[in-house]
Amino acid sequence: MGNKPLLRFKGFTDDWEERKLEDASEIIDGDRGKNYPSGDDFKSSGHTLFLSATNVTKQGFVFKENQYITNLKSELLGNGKVNLNDIILTSRGSIGHIGLYDERINENIPHARINSGMLILRTNKFNSPSFIAQFLKASLGIKQIKLISFGSAQPQLTKKDIKKFKITLPKIEEQIKIGAFLKQLDDTIALHQRKLNLLKEQKKGFLQKMFPKNDAKVPEFRFEGFTDDWEERKLGELSKIVGGGTPSTSNPEYWDGDIDWYAPAEIGEQSYVSKSKKTITELGLKKSSARILPVGTVLFTSRAGIGNTAILGKEATTNQGFQSIVPDQNKLDSYFIYSRTNELKRYGEVTGAGSTFVEVSGKQMSKMSIMVPELSEQQQIGSFFKQLDNTIALHQRKLNLLKEQKKGFLQKMFV
Repeated sequence: MGNKPLLRFKGFTDDWEERKLEDASEIIDGDRGKNYPSGDDFKSSGHTLFLSATNVTKQGFVFKENQYITNLKSELLGNGKVNLNDIILTSRGSIGHIGLYDERINENIPHARINSGMLILRTNKFNSPSFIAQFLKASLGIKQIKLISFGSAQPQLTKKDIKKFKITLPKIEEQIKIGAFLKQLDDTIALHQRKLNLLKEQKKGFLQKMFPKNDAKVPEFRFEGFTDDWEERKLGELSKIVGGGTPSTSNPEYWDGDIDWYAPAEIGEQSYVSKSKKTITELGLKKSSARILPVGTVLFTSRAGIGNTAILGKEATTNQGFQSIVPDQNKLDSYFIYSRTNELKRYGEVTGAGSTFVEVSGKQMSKMSIMVPELSEQQQIGSFFKQLDNTIALHQRKLNLLKEQKKGFLQKMFV
């Protein structure tokens, strides 16, 4: 097939040509001399943004934690001033992170400089900065960066090494088309990420307002029709706390049965779980301290990594790394208590601290004090957070799908 990508825009048929990166762009390092800024030179606001590792990330440019230098200080420096459409490449520590200083960023941050752990790639008129930036993000680019970097404790890329970087290039017209397409996809991903971050922030706000703070008897925000004070109860009065166990791994008769058996590593971002990686048999259940937990049980990891939670969508068992909460259905709503994961986690970490092997027991979890309203209010709160979590999960799936699509395009659109 020659030097041609698997996926191509109509009208382009020529082979791509292999070049060294220095043939396509000027490679510039930052000023490392006597005027290099330090200490009091950095301000929280000012004329020139002095880029740091927090600004050039795996996801591209991020401008949450910024440090600035004055125009006077900037003028004392030699190399390293960022121009429109420059590509910034991190060359020390977390190497290979890419940021494209395009028009949108330039409008918001008109003056910027790189630090000593970065390089500027300034493309010539025959090459597209957007295309080259995307190539560097593709698996072909990442692989090459890893190969030419050196130093195990703190890998780094030198200007000399990056000059030898090989890149296969089409004509400028095709570069522009590919760069624009992938940038549009990046913008869509960024939009979905912002929406997801906003939803997570909203949830954080609701969690703060919908449960009583400190010694308060009622929360700040409440559904209509509920006026009674919340009551302080022990978790053990509202639920059973059930541990788990592991059948002997040397006996095959105990394993690969019909009973789900969870380990703490399986509990992550999902609200509900209904299929474990490993299963046990009826005999394995009898010959261990594992217990069948009903649907609606809130799994709670009780060892290092304390406080990860998920609700059982199907009855199951766990290993001994859990102290799971089986709600009394007349007193405690599953999603209501699941929504208080942060409180459960904090209590578990504080209570379990002090020993060599951090762990919280079922007895300790039973003693946890918790403010609760009547069951109907719990159910309404639980239903509200369930809907919000479902929306967050939907946005997360969309975002993951877009990222996978981008990954696929990067693999098929470059040589």
